Formats: sequence, C-alpha cells, structure tokens
Amino acid sequence: MKTITSLKEPEHLKKYSERKNILIIGASGYIGKKLIHRLQAEKYTIRCLVRNTKLANDDFQNPIQITRGDLLDLESVKKACKGIDTAFYLAHSLDAKKDFERLETIAATNFAIAAKSEKIKRIIYLGALGNPKEGPLSPHLKSRQEVGTLLRNSGIPVLEFQASIVLGSGSLSFEMIRALSERLPMMLMPRWVLVKAQPISVKDVMEYLFQGMDCPIEENEVIEIGGRDQFSYRDLISEYCRQRGLKRILIPVPVLTPWLSSLCLQLVTPIYATVGRKLIESIKNTTVVNNNKASLVFPSIRPMGVSEAIEMAINETVYGRGGN
Repeated sequence: MKTITSLKEPEHLKKYSERKNILIIGASGYIGKKLIHRLQAEKYTIRCLVRNTKLANDDFQNPIQITRGDLLDLESVKKACKGIDTAFYLAHSLDAKKDFERLETIAATNFAIAAKSEKIKRIIYLGALGNPKEGPLSPHLKSRQEVGTLLRNSGIPVLEFQASIVLGSGSLSFEMIRALSERLPMMLMPRWVLVKAQPISVKDVMEYLFQGMDCPIEENEVIEIGGRDQFSYRDLISEYCRQRGLKRILIPVPVLTPWLSSLCLQLVTPIYATVGRKLIESIKNTTVVNNNKASLVFPSIRPMGVSEAIEMAINETVYGRGGN
C-alpha cells in the first residue's frame, strides 16, 4: 500500500478534470443525500443507483440521474457504472432483518466486479473505525471493514475513510442519542457505554469525502477520521442533555447486555427496531483514531469538537433519515 503524498495547502490538491461523472451508491441514506447537496454546489454530474422510489429530483436543487437497480443484481450495477469516473460507496444492510453480513458481502463483491468491468477510476468508501487487534469486532464493524477489503480487491484505487459516530441531525447514532435523552428522565448506564469513541460532525465527513475525489492516490489508502474529542456514549448523552437543558438521572449498572438494551431502545424509538441492536453491539468496541494521517493528507480540514457538533446537529435541517 503506497502512502498518499502529504499536502501543505488545499489548493495544491491536484484536480482531475476527468473525474466529473460521479456515482453514489447508497444515495437514499442520510450521508448520501448530504453528499448530493455538497456535490451539486460544484456542478458535478451525479448518478445514483437506487432500488426504490424514495429518492426523487424534487429533493434537490438540480436534477440528478436516478438509475433503478439493486446491488444484489450484478447487471443492474454494471449499468449504473457505465461512464463513471469516481464512485462513492455508502451502502449498508443494517436494516436487513437477517443475514446482513452476507448481503453486504454480495453487494460489495458485485460492485467491485462492475466497477472493474466499467473502468471506474476511483472508489471512495465510508467505512468504520475499530481495531480487531484489541478484541473481536461487533458484526457491524467487522462487516464494514470486510466490505473495504472486498472493494480494494477490485484492482481499482480505493480511498477508504474509517469513521466512528457521525453527529448530525438525521444520522442513526445521533437520533438514538436524541430520542433517549428527550424521552427518558432516567437511564441505566452499563459499563460498556463508557467505552471511548471519536465522534465526528457530518459537516467534516462531507469535507473529507469531497476532498477525497482530488487527493492523489496510486493504489489504495485507508484513512481514519474523527472529531477533535474522544467521548463515550454516556458523555454524548450528558452533553446533549446539557445543551438542551434536560435534567436526567444516569444510573450505572454492572450488567446490561446489548440485547436487553436494544429492547429498551425499541420501546423508546421503534424506528430503530432493526438497526438498534447492531449499533449497540458496536458501542462495546473502542472506535478512536490511531494515527495523524488525516491531518497530514487533508491539512485544510480541522474537525470540530463534540460540543460544537452536537450544537450544530440540534439546529440542523434534516435532509433525510438513515446512514451511520
């Protein structure tokens, strides 16, 4: 794996004029919709592969190309990849009721085959932090990292960003924090909610994804991204409550399994009945940045801290549900 050349100023990023045709996989999710808005501000031609009618041009300032298909159908994926220069892979199968790991493997394999066949020049993938050397990863985090491996095996240069909790109004993790904080005057806090993460604002995620299109790479790169602070879920709930002026009682308990916690979550936020347990299982893994590569490669991006990110999320316009 070759290292990206460090850059001193953002204007030194080499502009690839041929990378104007953009494909977004996972465009109907929270991150996908945000990215469409970000790219439209720069006049890129955007195509989205979707399997339903939830994504419509009425949602956006300018028209986008909407291709109907399914990542589980190789031929429809090849059709979506024709004429594409750079592809963003933002899809996941967290909402699948069973076998989500198998579905994610099939989807990533199909996309890797199609991207290679249609000569896509670059894949940008938003994956997940988590160090398997520190202990077994949750099924969700393990699957996210295996998807990255499958994409890199395509033979196409892949820039993989690995992130922890994404803070933004509409993101799954933030909406869970919001729902629990707003609806429960008293919460049980098992030990694993003290595990450290490195939350990142969705605004900073967008900037990494956007600059990733023009960052010179020859082969594959994995870049860990996070905000300025390391916070646990308990810290996040406390900070959210502080900003909202909510008085909540957080009771430490020695044992509370993710399964029991997910049942409680479903009572409070039924919308997360399928994905809640998968996300809660991931909280038991430390998800922090272990190197400074992001700051060397993208010196113009200075991620905000948790307090600022939560304040922005509380006041943010919701473009859509779904995402990390």
